[in-house]
Amino acid sequence: MRRSSSRSELFGAVEARGAVAQATSDRAWLQAMLDFEAGLARVHARAKLLTDAESAAIVAACDADRFDIAEIGAGAAEIGNPAGPIVKALREIGPAHQGATSQDALDTATMLVAKRALVPLLDDLDGAAGAAAGLAREHRDTLMAGRTLLQQAEPITFGLKAAGWMRGLDRAAARLRAFRPAAQLGGAAGTGDPRIRSALAAELGLHDPLLSWHTERTAIGELASSLAIAAGAAGKVARDITLLAQTEVMEVREAAPGGSTAMAHKQNPVAAIAALACASQAPGLTATLLASMVQEHERAAGAWHAEWKPLSDLLTLTGSAAAWLRTSLEGLQVDPERMRANLTRPGDAGSAGELVDRALAAHRTEVPT
Repeated sequence: MRRSSSRSELFGAVEARGAVAQATSDRAWLQAMLDFEAGLARVHARAKLLTDAESAAIVAACDADRFDIAEIGAGAAEIGNPAGPIVKALREIGPAHQGATSQDALDTATMLVAKRALVPLLDDLDGAAGAAAGLAREHRDTLMAGRTLLQQAEPITFGLKAAGWMRGLDRAAARLRAFRPAAQLGGAAGTGDPRIRSALAAELGLHDPLLSWHTERTAIGELASSLAIAAGAAGKVARDITLLAQTEVMEVREAAPGGSTAMAHKQNPVAAIAALACASQAPGLTATLLASMVQEHERAAGAWHAEWKPLSDLLTLTGSAAAWLRTSLEGLQVDPERMRANLTRPGDAGSAGELVDRALAAHRTEVPT
């Protein structure tokens, strides 16, 4: 099989870091659509709508390595989506795709891709939050300047700052964990057999929705919003790190800072910078997905089609931001002496230590609100 991917080889090292990129690759999407068809064939065999032999032949064919991704992509132009050429190929083997429409295959594949991509994404978010928790614990009483409007305010502790980072990451992760990927099997106009859909959902490990959601796109809106919140939480931490690592501040330093092509003395916080680069793209992608929620009647003309690439990119970029941030935080070097030297306003940090303790006690127990 000749493989094809829309992932950039030039920019991918920055924008597709971590395991999420593999989970959102062209091959991953193709396999998810094939998993839908294989699951449907198994369910149809149990319901006596296919013979066991017909089902087995279709299932055996549902392997992405048997397909040329570039040919599937080119064939998508015929009906406006890549499910068409897949179904055409499978129907040469047996009566595949009965009672389904192309949107059923792609919507269910979307949920499978999201479910699979969220596993490494959440692992990196948790890793970043865990690193922030370690910093909060270690520097519970490390005095530093609190900064408001980029000016020094009252003293705080670095532990309190890190606890705030941890809290935001925990809350973002909780929202993503609350997402329930749902199967789709509405047929041509949303009137598909709910018993078959329920069996398919169970077969694929997805939630069984009450009704078809062909043009009821709150699930996509929820996922997009939660991903954007996660990207924003990661970006906030990364922004703080870049500010604290400025030459004039130098209160933190990454373990493996990057250099410069023009200035050998530079120690750039590359991991935090890359996390910011990824996170800053999330709002625009999310806006496209939210705008695409306005769809016509029972099947959309264009708005549904507009979702696929932005959602895939949003998953990839949010995962990359989380992976980069984890790298930054797990190796972050803190300079307490520099923090004290930079502190221009005398005083203590009030109840900062107690607040750190409270935040650490609640670490990873956050529920979305």
